[in-house]
Amino acid sequence: MSDILTVKDLEKTFGAVVAARDISVSVPAHQTVGIIGANGAGKTTFVNMITGHLAPSKGSIRFEGKDITGLPSRQITRLGISRSFQVAQVFPTMTVIENMRIAAAIARGRDSMLDRLLTPLDAAETASETDAALELFQIARYRDARAATLPQGVRKLLDIAMAIAGAPRLLLLDEPTSGISIEEKFDLMEVVMSALKTRKITVLFVEHDMDIVGRFADRVLAFYDGTVIADEKPEAVLANPQVQTLISGTQRAHLGANSGAVDV
Repeated sequence: MSDILTVKDLEKTFGAVVAARDISVSVPAHQTVGIIGANGAGKTTFVNMITGHLAPSKGSIRFEGKDITGLPSRQITRLGISRSFQVAQVFPTMTVIENMRIAAAIARGRDSMLDRLLTPLDAAETASETDAALELFQIARYRDARAATLPQGVRKLLDIAMAIAGAPRLLLLDEPTSGISIEEKFDLMEVVMSALKTRKITVLFVEHDMDIVGRFADRVLAFYDGTVIADEKPEAVLANPQVQTLISGTQRAHLGANSGAVDV
């Protein structure tokens, strides 16, 4: 399986502050990669550099063999990399189907704003694509509901459905279960991952919930202090003592429980 994404010696500094350093990662096509780390560990900086929202200070990023280092986000999106954000980026006053058709029309439009404005929202091809996406993400029954009235989980599904309107080959998800109840998060991720696998999309997702990471990731990158401290299968990373101490907190909890038992 060939690599769709190759990152080498990536670094990002803000003056004297090093936000990311010494990051070298290769991701095969169709793999699902979980990204974990405490706040400020470098996860978002890493994602922002891949998607063009930040230019690296050093290093290189290659997508499907093409050097995309430092390209603007719009150009990177056109090349086949998309993302969703922690807070769903939808048009709240518009219906679900209107949101989807706008996303599809923008994705189908050319580089100029005029071309995008002239792309018909109700074109047969656009309508067919959006209807298929709503079925794929199991939100077709909400098609005529305004986005502002949607349950949080449905709004998340709509946001991710809109992110793949341009048929990306690589999708980056920022905390897809954030704000979702414990009872709903696994079902939501089942829908999302099933839809993305159906479309053969490579996925990198940032997530704080270790249960979600353990269940849905093929591989996990653990970030600490701006760099990757572990890169293996989920079971290996989540059992790593350094990851448990610095990120998941399970080692600290275990040690605390033991020390309490000794004191008694």
